[in-house]
Amino acid sequence: MVDKDPNDTIGITTDRPRTFSRLAKKTRAIVVVPEIVTRERGAPDGKDSLAERGLDARLDEAVGLAAAIDLEIVNAQAVRITKPKPATLLGAGKVEEIRGLVEEKEIDLVVVDHALSPIQQRNLEKAWNAKVVDRTGLILEIFGARARTREGALQVELAHLNYQKSRLVRSWTHLERQRGGFGFLGGPGETQIEADRRLLQERIARLEEDLEKVKRTRHLHRKNRKKTPHPVVALVGYTNAGKSTLFNRLTESEVFAKDLLFATLDPTLRRLKLPHGTEVILSDTVGFISNLPTHLVAAFRATLEEVIEADVILHVRDIAHDDTDAQAEDVTEILRQLDVETGENGRIVEVWNKIDMLDDDRRQRLLDEAKGPSGTNGSSARHPVPVSALTGEGIADLLATIEERLVGDRPVFQIHLDPADGEGFAWLHRNAEVLDRGDADEEGIPLTVRVPPRHQPQFLARFMDGSHPQG
Repeated sequence: MVDKDPNDTIGITTDRPRTFSRLAKKTRAIVVVPEIVTRERGAPDGKDSLAERGLDARLDEAVGLAAAIDLEIVNAQAVRITKPKPATLLGAGKVEEIRGLVEEKEIDLVVVDHALSPIQQRNLEKAWNAKVVDRTGLILEIFGARARTREGALQVELAHLNYQKSRLVRSWTHLERQRGGFGFLGGPGETQIEADRRLLQERIARLEEDLEKVKRTRHLHRKNRKKTPHPVVALVGYTNAGKSTLFNRLTESEVFAKDLLFATLDPTLRRLKLPHGTEVILSDTVGFISNLPTHLVAAFRATLEEVIEADVILHVRDIAHDDTDAQAEDVTEILRQLDVETGENGRIVEVWNKIDMLDDDRRQRLLDEAKGPSGTNGSSARHPVPVSALTGEGIADLLATIEERLVGDRPVFQIHLDPADGEGFAWLHRNAEVLDRGDADEEGIPLTVRVPPRHQPQFLARFMDGSHPQG
C-alpha cells in the first residue's frame, strides 16, 4: 500500500470510512509522519538506524488517528529527518514542499505525527497558512470527541488545558463550547488568541477539584465492593487491540466496539462468572498508544486506578498486527508509569487476540509457542493465551487461566456429605467451588471443593469432620 520514492517520502491517498460527523463541513487535512533517523555509532557512512516501529505501521496509525475524528484526509506522507530543526522540526525544503501542497489542495489542517514545541507549531502555521496540530493535540481532540461520561470529559479537558498552558493557540473557545472536542479543528480562528490566562488557570483549578471528588467517589465504590469482595480483572492493551470485543464476548454485553482507534474511552465494569462459579468484576479501559503524553496518563489516573488495583490484568495484544511487539512494549511502559509491576509476578496475563486473522502457518507457530515453556517455573499460568474475541476461539482457555491466577493457591478439600444435607450442598455451591463430585458410598457423597479465604472459617466449622486438604 505504501511505496518509497527517491526523496524518501512516502505518499498515500486514503478513503478510509469516517465515523464521526462533528463538523458541518469536512476539514481537509494532510498527515505528516516525521521519521527521525540517527547514525549508528561506528557505522559506515550512510548507515542509518531507524526506530524499531515499522514506518508503514506508523503511517497507518497516524492516518487512523486523523480519520477517527472525521477529517477528509487528502494526503499522508512520511518524512525522513536526520537533523530536526529547532524552529520547524522539518527541513526548509520539506516545509516549502508541503506549503505548495497545502495551497494546491486547499488544505485546512496539517497533522504532524510528532511532538511539536509551541514555537515549531506557530512557525509551521505561519509557513503553511493552515492550522497545525501535533500528535498530542490530535489524541486530545479524539478523546474530547469520545468522552461520554462527565468524568471522562473532566479528565480530557484537564489534560487539554495543561497541554495548552505553555502555548499560544488559535482559539480558547473550547472553554465555552458544549460540543465534543476542544477547538483545534473549528472555531473563529484568531478571535481569542489573547485569551485570559487567569480564566484558564481558574478552570484548571475547578477541574482538579471536581476530579478529586471523582477519585473519592471511586474509592468509596471500591471500598463497598470489598465488603462483598469480588476480584477485579482489568483489560489493558494498545488501542484497537480488541479489548471491547473481548469484553463483550466474556460478559455478553454490548459495549461500543469497532475497528477504530480509541473506540473506548470511559471505563466499563461488568460481573463475570468463571467456570467453577467464582464471580469477578471485569473492567474495560481506554486503549494505550505510543508516545501517550505523560500528563494525559496522569489525568486519567483516577480511571486507571481500576487497573492499578486489579487482581489480574489481561494484556490484550493484536497478535496479527505487524507491530505487535512494539505495541506490547508501549503498553508495558505505560503500566510502569502507573507503578504496575510488569515482571513475573503472576498478575499479568498476555492475551493474543485476533488469531482468526493469521494465515495457517503463522497461526500454528504462535499456538505452538503459546504452549511452550514460559515463566520462571514452566507453569501453564505463565503462558500467553491465544484467542479470537470475534469467533470465541480460546475463550474457555482464557477463563480457566483467569481462574487459575485468582484461586490457584487456595486450599482444596475432600469431604463426604450426607445426601440428605440439602442445606450443606446449597452452602457449598453458594460460597465455594465444587470442583468434583463422585458417586455416593457408605460415607456419603465425595466432593472436592475449593474455598475462598473469607469463607474458610465457616467451612471448617461446618464440614471439618472427616475432611482434609488435598493440596
